[in-house]
Amino acid sequence: MMISHTLMLGVGFALGIYLLPILTAPPAPTEQIIRHFDSAQFTAKFSKQRQDSDFFHWGEGKLNISTSQITFMGDLAPGPDYRLYLSPQFVETEAKFNQLKSKMVQVGDIKSFSGFSVNLDSSVDINKFNTVVIWCESFGEFITSAQYKE
Repeated sequence: MMISHTLMLGVGFALGIYLLPILTAPPAPTEQIIRHFDSAQFTAKFSKQRQDSDFFHWGEGKLNISTSQITFMGDLAPGPDYRLYLSPQFVETEAKFNQLKSKMVQVGDIKSFSGFSVNLDSSVDINKFNTVVIWCESFGEFITSAQYKE
């Protein structure tokens, strides 16, 4: 009996970690906000086919990057504590992310799993980077990436 109660407590805790970000996520940005696509300097695509992406950690859709904003139309696997980074090199594994993290710039938090819009600080020069990465800070998990220039 104790084993079944402990098991159910563990399952409930795991479900809580997974479902809380979904339940508390703000609405996705409106189509009007994402219309920023017309002024983008770069475009890229998140793909489920990244090396360290899996059933629980993935993204799929189109990104637009300008000097003032990064917008995304598509879907991300729900999860807690997602962060958006710009990297000077293409990244598709946790090991590569950790190796390059000191050279990256964190540009914002991701709270929505069906599109987002993140404003860039004026000090961020998008031309010094070539890849957008979404990383789960709490669990050190690679979610997805997209290279926007060579």
